Amino acid sequence: MKRVLTVSALLLLLATNLYAAGEPQPEAITGKMAVKFGRGLTNVVTSVVEIPRQTVLLGREMGGVGYLLGPFSGVMMTGYRALMGVAEMVLFPVPAPGYYDPMIDPAFVWVGWGPKRQQMVTQPEAPPAEPATDTQSP
Repeated sequence: MKRVLTVSALLLLLATNLYAAGEPQPEAITGKMAVKFGRGLTNVVTSVVEIPRQTVLLGREMGGVGYLLGPFSGVMMTGYRALMGVAEMVLFPVPAPGYYDPMIDPAFVWVGWGPKRQQMVTQPEAPPAEPATDTQSP
């Protein structure tokens, strides 16, 4: 009987710990809310940096035309980033999208200025073509 009580107590203790571990801690949720609000505020304040960012990115991608179109794209992205920042500030208590994930990609304007990494695709080299041989002789 003593053994059954000991095993039952251990199982109850284990089940209680597993249940408690599944719930998110209030401190973690509050921290994620603060990060979301801070990210939104940062995006509103730094949204104007999208103008040079888009100019550089489009110039790198398209050449001279990109430097002409970049400021227009930057103005549009400035409005979009500022709008998403305001939305994150207003909706910071809501765990959406995802679980307090950023509403815009990249999450901050200073991310992604570097050149795109080009993945090297290695394909097996084709054997050299053999010269055509003429089987008929003159």
